[in-house]
Amino acid sequence: MHQRVSLGILALSVGVVLLQPVPTVGQTTTQDVTKKAGEAWEAMKDYTVDRKNDAVAYGKKLMSDFDGKYKELEKKAAGTTGEAKAKSEQQLKALKDKRAQAAKKLDELGKASGQTWDKVRRDFTDAYRELQEQYDKMVAALRK
Repeated sequence: MHQRVSLGILALSVGVVLLQPVPTVGQTTTQDVTKKAGEAWEAMKDYTVDRKNDAVAYGKKLMSDFDGKYKELEKKAAGTTGEAKAKSEQQLKALKDKRAQAAKKLDELGKASGQTWDKVRRDFTDAYRELQEQYDKMVAALRK
């Protein structure tokens, strides 16, 4: 019975996080990014190796949502000129690199065993948090 209640609470928590709209470039704040990364960690830490497929599906959803935000940034950056354009291109590359790192950690999560689960899960959430932080830096730079 206790496990059913815990799973119900987890399902509700994940549902709330997944139903959050993807913010536009102008709406994202550092607080939003920190909150989103924290919510991702909270949701991911409750997954056990027995629910690895669910954890990977959640990670893929996070990455897909990020991809939409990245496309918005690309459009906004395309409208810059001069020094701002060069800086935007550099930041987009850094963001793309962080995304690749997070994707690699997500792939490792899908292959994790019971012995490595906690570390690999933590590695993915750390990589995702770094991705969100890099995104926030770029949003702030584009606002200037």
